[in-house]
Amino acid sequence: MIPGNRMLMVIFICQVLLGESNHASLIPEEGKKKVPGLQGRWDAQSHELLRDFEATLLHMFGLKKRPRPSRSPAAVPRYMLDLYRLQSGEGDESGGEIAFEYPERSASRANTVRGFHHEEHMERVHELGEGEATPLRFLFNLSSIPEDELLSSAELRLYRQQIAEAGGDDNKTGLHRINVYEVLKAPRPGQLITQLLDTRLVRHNASRWESFDVSPAVLRWTRERRPNHGLAVEVLHLDRTPRRRGEHVRVSRSLHQEPGEDWEQLRPLLVTFGHDGKGHPLTKRTKRSPKQRGRKRNRNCRRHALYVDFSDVGWNDWIVAPPGYQAYYCHGECPFPLADHLNSTNHAIVQTLVNSVNNNIPKACCVPTELSAISMLYLDENDKVVLKNYQEMVVEGCGCR
Repeated sequence: MIPGNRMLMVIFICQVLLGESNHASLIPEEGKKKVPGLQGRWDAQSHELLRDFEATLLHMFGLKKRPRPSRSPAAVPRYMLDLYRLQSGEGDESGGEIAFEYPERSASRANTVRGFHHEEHMERVHELGEGEATPLRFLFNLSSIPEDELLSSAELRLYRQQIAEAGGDDNKTGLHRINVYEVLKAPRPGQLITQLLDTRLVRHNASRWESFDVSPAVLRWTRERRPNHGLAVEVLHLDRTPRRRGEHVRVSRSLHQEPGEDWEQLRPLLVTFGHDGKGHPLTKRTKRSPKQRGRKRNRNCRRHALYVDFSDVGWNDWIVAPPGYQAYYCHGECPFPLADHLNSTNHAIVQTLVNSVNNNIPKACCVPTELSAISMLYLDENDKVVLKNYQEMVVEGCGCR
């Protein structure tokens, strides 16, 4: 990954060359007045610079080309949105309850989370009849996972709905078992050779998501390059209460049902947790309190606002969140003698001392001394939803070095 301070330098150069050096953002924050006539002043060199800027950021994000979503707005699973909110510290301000526990164990070994829906066009839409327990097969295309991304775990998430049928309160004590298998072979249609991965005994009296550990299968497909024949799900009723075609577990669309918002949000979801060897893993964050800023007239080295708006390069169609972020930058003088609040190193103090008697030796420079990460939720080149942690993206402190 390109170091954060180099990325900020690229942004700052873009500001200068595009005539924005007197403003605090590459594109002003929402609600702020745009600079009149700016678009008209962009010449061929400016557009070339903007293309280079876009290419630099794409490389930093680990993308070979700019994603082009196939639909707008994109269908982003609620689970991925909630993970982003918890990861970025926005969980308390999301406007809705986050109804699951943060996956501490899985996230602690990963800086990238990917969501996959099954390849529905490759499967026969099937409805379960009364008493039927035939496993339903799901095929997941994981080819978009980069080779240098080492997966640590994976889970299959299935949604089940509360059963509210006539028959009194006895229904609330009913149970059913959900089994999840790896498909080892599929010799012919309707015949599956499977291996059990996870199982759960659940009651009928609640609507909620159930998570199943499918790590062994997914790791075999990705690390060991074993054939990927998909997963199979089996629902077994353990009571004698009649059920209506197993519709309480949303493992497939109803026959001939068109895709809709309900199905997009409730369909099975395979989630992988991996690490590309760059930066720190995901951690659940709390909302940061804004740091105190120095006096505006102070010309000494300090942090300045720099808002990067992704719509500036037309990326708001594939970056789900955030719409932009405060990157900040460091600017100001490192005067002799260096004061303690300028966060200087001993070398910078010596360099500034020598500069005071020999102008051929440059002064110490105002640079970032502390950088933090941001989380991004976006669609990759294959329309897959990705949550990734990017290091050294935000300046937290400046100093003379």
